[in-house]
Amino acid sequence: MFLQIDKMKNILKKIIVLIITWQAKIVLKKYKPKIIAITGSVGKTSTKDAIFTILSKFKTVRKSEKSFNSEIGLPLTILGCPNGWSSLITWIENITKGFILILFNKSYPEYLVLEIGVGKPGDIKKNVAPWLAPDIVVITRFPDKPVHIEFFGSVENIIEEKSALAYSLKKDGVLILNHDDEKVYNVHNKANRRTVSFGLASNATYKATYPVYINTVVGGVETTRGISFKLEYDGHTFPVMLPHIVGMNFIGSALSAIAVASELGCDLLTSINYISEYKTPNGRLSLVEGMNESMIIDDTYNSSPVAALAALEVLKEMKAKRKIAVLGDMLELGKYTVEEHHNLGKEVASLAQMLVLVGPRAKFIAEGAIENGFNGKNLYSFDTSITASKFLEGVIEKGDLVLVKGSQGVRLERIVEVIMEHKELKGKLLCRQEKEWKSKNN
Repeated sequence: MFLQIDKMKNILKKIIVLIITWQAKIVLKKYKPKIIAITGSVGKTSTKDAIFTILSKFKTVRKSEKSFNSEIGLPLTILGCPNGWSSLITWIENITKGFILILFNKSYPEYLVLEIGVGKPGDIKKNVAPWLAPDIVVITRFPDKPVHIEFFGSVENIIEEKSALAYSLKKDGVLILNHDDEKVYNVHNKANRRTVSFGLASNATYKATYPVYINTVVGGVETTRGISFKLEYDGHTFPVMLPHIVGMNFIGSALSAIAVASELGCDLLTSINYISEYKTPNGRLSLVEGMNESMIIDDTYNSSPVAALAALEVLKEMKAKRKIAVLGDMLELGKYTVEEHHNLGKEVASLAQMLVLVGPRAKFIAEGAIENGFNGKNLYSFDTSITASKFLEGVIEKGDLVLVKGSQGVRLERIVEVIMEHKELKGKLLCRQEKEWKSKNN
């Protein structure tokens, strides 16, 4: 009986996807918004939000919400509808709204900023590229061992899948590529589209130089509260301030946003001023005030080897009295699982004074850390985020800097919820606070 119910749900889902995708195609043809599509293996959501921060000051803009980048999320964003999850009533309302957009002339955004991700082969090449036709495509980064590799078989297959978005660009479209990643920049060789680049590379079109952390004293403890850098473009240099950002990897997001706005004709100096308002998405190197006058680096949205190492680099550079690394399993790594967790342990060994691990795969982080000189007396392992949070409640002190990083399935946002100072703000500051997520036991 349960198998029959699941089968019916899958059939219904496929029907809904077909309907809303068909509606989305018609809506795009009718309203003709400019489309900015973002893909890559790291940094898509932060780049999407940075672009929206600037562009929304100049134009009417809609962006993908809550990483809606799946076969359902893309048409939902185009239609301006929420995810119906398991609510048939909501899906009927969504489909009805789609038909209203098609049959009547309604107000519609001038620009769509769409995050395009992949979970399985064909997600872009077969399901998106044949019909989306973006005006601008931004590609962030292709790491050596990205997430989802166990479903694709090789890094090359993932690069081919995501590069298909660049090949779907309109003939007069603009390709905006990360010049610091050779694999990304090489996409322009096949795309045959006008290309500009961003990064720290000397020949990047939009180049960042002199990146530094901005430090201040809070409660008698020196701490980090932002970054700044110089933008070099077209023979000129401009100062850029990101007072709400602590990860240097977000410089790429800011650069690509400035590049998008500039290529669309927005005033460069005004765009630079607007990017200072940029804040990271919830759970992505977000600064959250912790209990006992501590500070939390909340990086709990998801994890991968590249993202985890980037988070450790932030922990290394930030000022604090004591540094605590809370690391959970990295999922979907297939044959690289042991190697990458071990490597993460190696890297964290010299950065933190306390190491708290969550999940069965995290034992390999422990091995890597201890083998590289970390004191085992300061290492604590837990099966779940709930038990780890109870431990942390009793050990966090004034001046501590606590990095919390793990894959989505480990649910480390529950730890941040327990150790944050202002728990009444959890719905605003933390990821996965929707009732659908809160009801899940995993």
